[in-house]
Amino acid sequence: MTATEGPSATGGGGPSAAGEGPPGSGRGDTVAAVVGQWRAVHPGLDTGPMEVIGRINRCAALLQQAEDAPLCRTGLTRPEFDLLGALRRTGHELTPSELARETFSSGAAVTKRLKQLTERGLVERRGDTRDRRVAHVRLTDAGRDLVDGVLPAQLAYETAVLSGLDSTELGELAALLGVLLGQLEGRLGALRA
Repeated sequence: MTATEGPSATGGGGPSAAGEGPPGSGRGDTVAAVVGQWRAVHPGLDTGPMEVIGRINRCAALLQQAEDAPLCRTGLTRPEFDLLGALRRTGHELTPSELARETFSSGAAVTKRLKQLTERGLVERRGDTRDRRVAHVRLTDAGRDLVDGVLPAQLAYETAVLSGLDSTELGELAALLGVLLGQLEGRLGALRA
């Protein structure tokens, strides 16, 4: 069992099960319970990394499971919205490979999503005049209107999801995650080698 495979969020895991909750929180969580179990089995191991990475993974899994209500009402998935959002925020046409980089997606996934978005009339493709193998993708008026219409509601939904944290905590969390993300983006390839 790893920190991300622990008891379900509804199955307990309070401070008494874990030995202690997250620093400064006064309450336990699922990962705290898992860490407590590992400490009982291997008391000499440093579980610090598990406490961070396990919580990040658990939060990501719960956020992915949560319904993105405003997006669901439009019939969009989060990855489809991310493609539309990339086209809207960059403000210009992008190739499928550029969209893959912008959205951290595989080329095959982008191709599939673009097909669906094109069928819905939200994006359109045009061939490159110099290289017929290259396509350029842009938002249609309907695609731009959809992004602009759903973005405020989606941000309000995400604000509600994070409402348990005050503005100072949110700022600190965003800053710390930014530091971690920057390090991972810069060094993860070296760690895999």
